[in-house]
Amino acid sequence: MKKTLLLAVAVTALTLPGMTLAKDKDDKADQRAASAALARGEILPITRVLAIATERVPGDVLKVKLERESFGFKYEVKILTGGGRVREVEIDARTGRVIKIEDD
Repeated sequence: MKKTLLLAVAVTALTLPGMTLAKDKDDKADQRAASAALARGEILPITRVLAIATERVPGDVLKVKLERESFGFKYEVKILTGGGRVREVEIDARTGRVIKIEDD
């Protein structure tokens, strides 16, 4: 089951327009899990993920989500390219490996 998570990094949340916010009470547990994983170094910080995503798909970041998958966490980064296309880059949150790039 996929769940959208809020990254518990206040500075990043304030500086990144389009950051997905938690919507239900179950998300609070996911937020704590994501924050703890980040603190333990189990997932990459968003600054590194954004660098990976925009290296592969140059453009303006519109939205970032962190989702829990069966293998762990993944980031979904939506980017508006210079040509006007919106592309989604999925990145393994632990390794930084690009899982998939697709049009959104």
